Amino acid sequence: MAHQPTTAEPVRARLSPRKKQQISRGVQYAILVLALVAVALYADWGSLAENFAKVQVAEQALPDLFTIALRNTIIYAAGGFLFAFVLGLVLALMRLSQVKPYRWIALLYIEVFRGLPALLIFLMITFLPLALPGFEVPFGTYGQGILGLGLVGAAYQAEVFRAGLQAVPKGQTEAARSLGMSATRAQITVVIPQAVRMVIPPTTNQFVSLLKDSSLVLFLGVSGEYVELAKFGNDLASQYANATPIMVAGVTYLIVTIPLGYLASRLEGRKGRNR
Repeated sequence: MAHQPTTAEPVRARLSPRKKQQISRGVQYAILVLALVAVALYADWGSLAENFAKVQVAEQALPDLFTIALRNTIIYAAGGFLFAFVLGLVLALMRLSQVKPYRWIALLYIEVFRGLPALLIFLMITFLPLALPGFEVPFGTYGQGILGLGLVGAAYQAEVFRAGLQAVPKGQTEAARSLGMSATRAQITVVIPQAVRMVIPPTTNQFVSLLKDSSLVLFLGVSGEYVELAKFGNDLASQYANATPIMVAGVTYLIVTIPLGYLASRLEGRKGRNR
């Protein structure tokens, strides 16, 4: 005879899993609504608007926000990305090389530059003229920013490329060698192009990361026509004693990074469907 629930049993024990899930979700929604109501009642919206969204201050950021700050941010990020792309590919090939010294050098570089805070790398770059008298980074301030972003980005991009290179079926190399190609030519014409296509989604995310890390350029002491978004917003905020320029700079970052992040997600989804 089937067991019939009695009134003495807990009510929860008689609920279906779906009903329990609905109750749990309802409680979460209620907590979220209460939290939003509490924030809405507690916040001083007038003060927030005055200090973070003052239109008169925001207008002072134009057009330099786009013609100088955003332009420089893209220059630093794009230059650093190209530097990281090339160096990262070289490091990945060294990491997979059969020559042990190459593997050790690549591993040391990757571990060091992934382990150090990016800020320290930029601070070290500022002391290069003292450590190497007479040495100047090509392209001046732009070159210093690109160098810092490239050195850091290459360590992460190398691991992205290594995963892509290892994902290429060995049969591709064997087929190329059977056609008379040398190992080097097979690597350059067959393996690397396929690996690059495979890692486009994470590489796009890497560019987004470098775009945000370009804010570290301010530690190089940039000013005037070399400022990027973070430095630009901070300088204006100090000038007007108002945080609106920082908010404007943040929104500008989002205008660029959100579409790129969406693109990376779409590419990743397409890659997953094609497997």
